[in-house]
Amino acid sequence: MKQSIFTVRANECIALNTYRMELEGDTSDVTAAGQFVNIKLDGFFLRRPISVYDCDEERLGLIYKVVGKGTEYMAGLEKGAKLDILTGLGNGYDLTKSGDRPLLIGGGAGVPPMYYLCRKLIAEGKKPAVVMGFNKADEIFCEEEFKKLGADVIIATADGSVGVKGFVTDAIKDMDYTYVYTCGPEPMLKAVYNSINTSGQFSFEERMGCGFGACMGCSCETKYGRKRICKDGPVLEKEEIIW
Repeated sequence: MKQSIFTVRANECIALNTYRMELEGDTSDVTAAGQFVNIKLDGFFLRRPISVYDCDEERLGLIYKVVGKGTEYMAGLEKGAKLDILTGLGNGYDLTKSGDRPLLIGGGAGVPPMYYLCRKLIAEGKKPAVVMGFNKADEIFCEEEFKKLGADVIIATADGSVGVKGFVTDAIKDMDYTYVYTCGPEPMLKAVYNSINTSGQFSFEERMGCGFGACMGCSCETKYGRKRICKDGPVLEKEEIIW
C-alpha cells in the first residue's frame, strides 16, 4: 500500500451516471488486476474505494458510478485537481489459473476491473470472452474498449434493449470456457456461482472503513475462517465462499 498525490487528467461521463477518470501519479504499488484504490475527498470522513480500470507506469484509470454525495463530488472534479489516494489495496486476481479461454463476467460497476484483467490476459496470449450485464442500453460502457483489446464481447440487458435479454447467467449458458473471473453485486455473484461449470475467482463489493485491514469492518465468513474483503480480498476463490 502506498499513499500518493495524483493529478486528474480527464474526468468524463461515459454512460448514465457513469464516469471515467484518468489520473497521473505513482502507480508502482498497483501490481494486480482486481486491486482497488481508496480516495480521500475534501469534506468527507471516509475514503471512497474504487476498482482499478486500467493502469501503467504513471497513469491510473478509474470508472465509477454516481450513487451518493461522494461520487457526485468526484464527478465534479476538473482537470488539474489533486487527490490523496491509497494505491495497491486488495489481493487482485490470480492469472495463473485462467487456462486458455477464461470467461470474464462483470455486472454494472463490476465491469471496470474486468478491463485491466482482460488486457493482462491477452498480453499472456490467452483468449478471454467478456460478458457484461446492465439494466438497459443507456447504462452500457466499455464495449468498444474490450473489442479493441481483441476480446469476444457479449452484453446482457435486463430489459432486452441490447444483446441477450436477461442476466449474465442467461448469456453464459452455452459458452465454453476454462475458468471464470467475475465482479459485481452479490446477487449476481451468487447466480454466477450456481451457474458455472468450472472453478473461478469472485470479487466482492463491500462497504469499507479503512480499506487496508485495520478496522475489520468488512470481514466476512469463509470456509477457511473470517477474511477481510479489503485486505484478504476483494477476490475470493469459488471453493472458499459461503453464501
